[in-house]
Amino acid sequence: MSGKFLRILIIAIVLLLVAVIATTNYIVNTATEKQLFSDVNAIPKNKVGLLLGTAKYQDKARHIVNPYYQNRIDAAVALYMAGKIDFIIVSGDNSSAFYNEPALMKEDLIAKGVPEKRIYMDNAGFRTLDSILRCRDIFGEDHITIISQSFHNQRAIFIANHKNVTAVAFNAANGDSIWDEISREKLARVKMVLDLILNTQAKYYGERIEIK
Repeated sequence: MSGKFLRILIIAIVLLLVAVIATTNYIVNTATEKQLFSDVNAIPKNKVGLLLGTAKYQDKARHIVNPYYQNRIDAAVALYMAGKIDFIIVSGDNSSAFYNEPALMKEDLIAKGVPEKRIYMDNAGFRTLDSILRCRDIFGEDHITIISQSFHNQRAIFIANHKNVTAVAFNAANGDSIWDEISREKLARVKMVLDLILNTQAKYYGERIEIK
């Protein structure tokens, strides 16, 4: 293989990847825009809010809280206090004894006034896809309000729309590394499309949990 041909091949692959990312991003944005809300008063009410997890700390040693995490907590509390959701499923990664996103979210929601009996833990929300599927199949909820940052909500809503879940989303405020997050999100959306095409399932399911 000549050097010239190899360069052409690399350029073609890069251009194809850019086109796929751009097209996927456009489709997701346009398909979900009417289901995203930033105003507590404007968003429709649902019985359940699905709070998507992320790491609590930017620097655990110095107890520096991740603003994306804190803003999601604040958004969930705002929805609950406004009567826009009655229950909150905290869905995140609990992959080890030393890392438990749902437990931390539950603890912080309670500290801000959400009653413990109104909070349900999903300890197997390892990915956004898992959280949506488990909300539908384990908790039996297919009309929900998703809570995360806007760029994440768009992907979550797109998944919900393709998994027979009727959803709206509430946009939490962003953090301080928004461009890094959006860059990663664009690649995550390509992976999402592959998961939908392949009908990828949640890593774990289990017994049904009734929210009441």
